[in-house]
Amino acid sequence: MPGRKLPDPQPTMGTAGGGGGILNKHRPIVVHLQRLRALRCHAAAKQSGNPGRRQERRLRPYDFSSVRARSASGAERRSEVPARPAGSSSTPSPPGARPPAHSFRFASWRGARAMAARDAASACSAASFQLRHLHLELRVDFGPAGSGHLQGSARLELTCLRDHARELVLDSHPSLEVESAGLAPVPPGNGCSHGEGREAASSLRPLAFQSRPFASYGSALHLTLPEPLTAGDTVVVEVAYRAGEGPGVCWLTPEQTAGKQKPYMYTQGQAVLNRSFFPCFDTPAVKSPYSAIIKVPEGFTAVMSAVTREKQKDNTFFFKMPHPIPSYLVALVVGDIVSAEVGPRSHVWAEPCLIKAAKKEYDGVIEEFLATGEKLFGPYVWERYDVLFMPPSFPFGGMENPCITFVTPCLLAGDRSLADVIIHEISHSWFGNLVTNAHWGEFWLNEGFTMYAQRRISMVLYGAAYTCLEAATGRALLRQHMDNTGENHPLNKLRVTIELGVDPEDTYNETPYEKGYCFVSYLAHLVGDQSKFDGFLQAYVNQFKFQSITADDALEFYLDYFPALKKQGVASIPGFEFDRWLNTPGWPPYLPDLSPGEELMKPAENLAELWASPDHNMEAIRAVDISAWKTFQLVYFLDKILQKSPLPDGRVEEMSALYPRISKAENAELRLRWCQIVLKNNHEAEFGKVKEFLRSQGKQKYTLPIYRAMVNGSETAQALANETFSSTAPQLHVNVQNYVKKILGLKTEGS
Repeated sequence: MPGRKLPDPQPTMGTAGGGGGILNKHRPIVVHLQRLRALRCHAAAKQSGNPGRRQERRLRPYDFSSVRARSASGAERRSEVPARPAGSSSTPSPPGARPPAHSFRFASWRGARAMAARDAASACSAASFQLRHLHLELRVDFGPAGSGHLQGSARLELTCLRDHARELVLDSHPSLEVESAGLAPVPPGNGCSHGEGREAASSLRPLAFQSRPFASYGSALHLTLPEPLTAGDTVVVEVAYRAGEGPGVCWLTPEQTAGKQKPYMYTQGQAVLNRSFFPCFDTPAVKSPYSAIIKVPEGFTAVMSAVTREKQKDNTFFFKMPHPIPSYLVALVVGDIVSAEVGPRSHVWAEPCLIKAAKKEYDGVIEEFLATGEKLFGPYVWERYDVLFMPPSFPFGGMENPCITFVTPCLLAGDRSLADVIIHEISHSWFGNLVTNAHWGEFWLNEGFTMYAQRRISMVLYGAAYTCLEAATGRALLRQHMDNTGENHPLNKLRVTIELGVDPEDTYNETPYEKGYCFVSYLAHLVGDQSKFDGFLQAYVNQFKFQSITADDALEFYLDYFPALKKQGVASIPGFEFDRWLNTPGWPPYLPDLSPGEELMKPAENLAELWASPDHNMEAIRAVDISAWKTFQLVYFLDKILQKSPLPDGRVEEMSALYPRISKAENAELRLRWCQIVLKNNHEAEFGKVKEFLRSQGKQKYTLPIYRAMVNGSETAQALANETFSSTAPQLHVNVQNYVKKILGLKTEGS
């Protein structure tokens, strides 16, 4: 059933020419280097007319026309930062200890629990039933021209929470065809069966069911129980269904893969897309263990976000996740994929033609990131951390599925220069996957804490200058976002109200990431001792692990952990009230000091000035040694060059010869910027590099800015755009194809 039509993605924010700014639509490009986040699902827009959702998470622009109020100057401002309260470095409560009963209440910032009790983005019966275990049993079949379907069942083991319960409601989707539903026998001992096998249809007690409209992004599956239940009763419900081209299930043609030989499928659940993968409690407030039995065609391999993976006979794979996770983190990939060990608890997965490069890039790297995270935040509970390199047509950056992160193959730079991108995804192992926002209106709990954790790991491994340079790029993007929307836009606060019918992804913006990071940094500032705040983060994770929480929970725990701060009333400091942080749109009241990053930014800025200057001082240029510059610093330099382009005649040719590390780079972030510089300066001698880069990958973040630059360039560049697209279109995701067609002025699917 057709869904919503995707709007055109907006031009890349940042540098002139539509191109790069340190990240792009999703995050500033440099921020993406540390924290790969571009992505959220997917959209299965197919030529059958089933439109997709989005490539990078922020494809759908907001309607900001009604809210344009701005603060006086529009420049970065903040209230005078309060001094750390006296006694703020006093000894906290013992780490891991249960804080005393929450006796205090700040009515101004309370109330999120009431919101979480009824997630407006979910129709499910979370208030009436506790999900104890989910089991999927599915057969994967590929069809022609990038189509396919999943056939099988979902079994949910539930405990009734209310007397007189007569109906169970699950989140579903019009693309998910329910064939039957029934009550299965309760496992012996009234316990969970862990889903080691499907009940025979003859043993099921049929249930009446009806699919009803819910929202543009899903439907509600109502199942009528044969008799009322009493609180404490256990029931097992099994739903047989068929899933095709829903927004959470993507089917790729062989041309869209790296090997070009076999089709491929993957799922993407965040935020509310897995209801098109299986009927579920599609809210982050509900967590459960899960298991799955997946049967695939001969010559294919299945991988899921699970601890246990066993290959059985008849091309069947068994998976088991013993830890409770929300539905959006259940993920499946089926394709021609293999693995290689890169650490004591890590493998890389990829198509055979990419596996050697993947192993070379990450061998011995991941464990250092994991070990540093464990020292800072506590044990890594997910047992293994694998990375799956998706096909080149994968239009996103990555997704932090537990046990296995999905990432773009553009990270395979050949020199490990993009390896640290996954630090952000690893940080989600504690903040987001282990401790989760109870509803999408407080997404900052996932992303703000993860940004802080990512930068703590980076600080330990790479130092203050490098970390502050990365953080400065994030702040710059937040500034651009708020300038574009108006600071007082209602989405520019940490606690967002998501009304019934509003897709949570429509509320996505930079605020939960960077303003959330500033709030967590402010909490650390109040403590005044980094080691004590690190101890708090460990205690926070230990207190709320495997739970879904609200800001109220997090802040109450913070104040109870630091009783001296609570006593001094830090939640109500004028200008920095917790209520203001959570519920008032606008620029962060507090900004962490990022001045250490200037030691890396200044040399890059000065070198860019030399290249752009009418006085051609090659002696001064050659005196600057960039051989030790890391990717972040090179990207920052190239962004400055792009801003100053077009350069005086001949400069790009000289730059190309002097910096082969840039002009011949395999690093996708450097290639993107070099292609943009080549086009903006009409350096036709290297137009071939532009075409080759577009042939090598299909990531939206890289593809669209380059096509925009070609269309805005010379007649030769415009001809190159049409020529390149005609030869590469089949390898692109269908949504990316349509976006490029719009850039080129061509007719799109469904138009």
